[in-house]
Amino acid sequence: MPDPMAGLPPRFLRPPEAARYLGLSGRTLEKHRTYGTGPTYRKIGGRVVYAVDDLKAWADLGTKTSTSDPGKGTVLPARKQPALRPYAGQERRRSRCEDSDHAAQTSFRARPA
Repeated sequence: MPDPMAGLPPRFLRPPEAARYLGLSGRTLEKHRTYGTGPTYRKIGGRVVYAVDDLKAWADLGTKTSTSDPGKGTVLPARKQPALRPYAGQERRRSRCEDSDHAAQTSFRARPA
């Protein structure tokens, strides 16, 4: 029997449907969007939508066979994550504290008499 969905574009879910699909609350999915820890989403006409394939791929990152299995990746919690180290070849941005320390060190140079 032919697949009736064959040839159709991928199905997109609105946030409440996507949250139910993942077994999460809508608020948790919203937090994941805010912090960048959740599944890939699209904005179409100002509306947020999720592709079913993206939801499945994100959930599959947490696939494990035992507690000692490192798995494919990590599904992070829906909260702000610490900043990652810069990529190779990129300069690290200085913090305000470092900038003020640098300014204090350079301002006490010996002045010519």
